[in-house]
Amino acid sequence: MTMFVRVLGAILGAIIAVQLATVRGPSGGLFDSSPSGTALFAAWVAAWLAVGFLILPYLTIVPAGWLVQRIQQLPTGEFVTAVAGLLIGLMMGLLLGLPLSNFPDPYGTLLPIGTSAVMGLGMLGLTVAKRHDLRMALEGSGMLSGRADHAAPEPRTISHAPASGSLPLATGRTPTPGPDIVIDSSVFIDGRLPDVVASGFVIGTLVVPRFVLEEMQRIADSSDTARRNRGRRGLEVVAGLQKESQNPVEVTEQDFPDLRDVDAKLVALARARGGAIMTTDFNLNRVASVQGVRVLNLHHLANAVKQSFLPGERMRVKVVQPGKEPGQGVAYLADGTMIVVEGGGSHLERELEVTVTRVLQTVAGKMVFAHPRAGNGSRAGDAPA
Repeated sequence: MTMFVRVLGAILGAIIAVQLATVRGPSGGLFDSSPSGTALFAAWVAAWLAVGFLILPYLTIVPAGWLVQRIQQLPTGEFVTAVAGLLIGLMMGLLLGLPLSNFPDPYGTLLPIGTSAVMGLGMLGLTVAKRHDLRMALEGSGMLSGRADHAAPEPRTISHAPASGSLPLATGRTPTPGPDIVIDSSVFIDGRLPDVVASGFVIGTLVVPRFVLEEMQRIADSSDTARRNRGRRGLEVVAGLQKESQNPVEVTEQDFPDLRDVDAKLVALARARGGAIMTTDFNLNRVASVQGVRVLNLHHLANAVKQSFLPGERMRVKVVQPGKEPGQGVAYLADGTMIVVEGGGSHLERELEVTVTRVLQTVAGKMVFAHPRAGNGSRAGDAPA
């Protein structure tokens, strides 16, 4: 294709050279019929031929490739909105340009063209910038009844299986109200997502970027056993969601080749779709929040649903290991909350009645400090908290 365009550019360059050379002014053409004039004419044509051969691909193929790439990255809704805005602007420009065509040339020719171009590009930018407001206005007027009706003609489904895996395709599911949720690889590797989705707390379409699948595949192909197992678990979670998730699951091919970092791509994808990011990664959480992208962090959810305690409350726990400080013992609740028992180091593998003294909230979760009650003893049949 490139060579064809280059040859076409060379031909066009030669034609332009001949046309310019034969334009007659007061003193005739650019070159006379003498041997030196003929040589100059040949050099002139050759120069234009070379210019056309070298430049035309950069004027056609490169811009066209860039435009196609950008269009592929646009969500369908934004693309349709942009096309509609462009057509409306061109029609408005045509109507405004009709009276301007009565002006004498060259104004009668240039003004209608310029008006159409300005109106077309202006409406294109306006409709894309205000697409969310336009949709809300259409829904309010009854022309659109909501997201589910809007998407009903073409249910969102899995597009393809991962390049190096054999993940099954999900059947079409009606989109649920709520934003698209772009899933980070850390969530799949974490393994808790299927249970969270099954609980009904997640509303919206689960978007699985192709580059996230490729990242997990690279982890699954690692020579390190631990990394390999984590990558495989992540891919298994994706496969399980495709089969059993109550929410629609969409694998998107949308990518951002100009961005190398996966976190940056996730943020760009969430912003392009007007959705949120689900992650367990602290750094991605901060980067996305700074850029105005909503973040759903599984760690934050887990901490939020853990049982809360107040100083003075009593509980029964089993001390399983010594603490960092001398005399301390450590126990754990069923939800993983750590209980630091002051003076519990001498009661390892025993169940104790303890009283909460204070609760400390850390990045890793809640840490409860307690001290044993007087007269503690192990009682058969008591289960730890």
